[in-house]
Amino acid sequence: MIAAYFDTAYLLKLYRPEPGSDAVRAHAGRVDVIVCSLHGRAELIAAAHRKVREGSATAAHVDALLAQVAADQAAGALDWLPITAAHLDRVTAVFRRAPASVYLRAADALHLASAAEAGFVEIYSNDRHLLAAAPLFGLRGIDVITP
Repeated sequence: MIAAYFDTAYLLKLYRPEPGSDAVRAHAGRVDVIVCSLHGRAELIAAAHRKVREGSATAAHVDALLAQVAADQAAGALDWLPITAAHLDRVTAVFRRAPASVYLRAADALHLASAAEAGFVEIYSNDRHLLAAAPLFGLRGIDVITP
């Protein structure tokens, strides 16, 4: 089975048309399952709600997005990784040795730790800060939108 770890930015592009969606969807079509941290699930729901707040989506759009997410999860095309103490230990270890110049947000660190702890060697995102920090977790960050 071929799996790919997508961060929340890429997940949103799977479910909403926005710049880069075509490239992300094309890549998703080449794998069996998309994997993300459970934290990414909360971020996805919050991002969908943000679209309503900004006026680019309606509550009905969010309901449709969440229904599709549930269907993909039920079909085995989307999987959520739990967050454990091991993930937080890895985040702690990385922050302890990270250079002062590294810009790493907690949510990105959770994605990176989740991917690394699950044995992934790559993580897919277009978030420049996450991509830059990926090597600190032993990962290769890949952006299929702007390779």
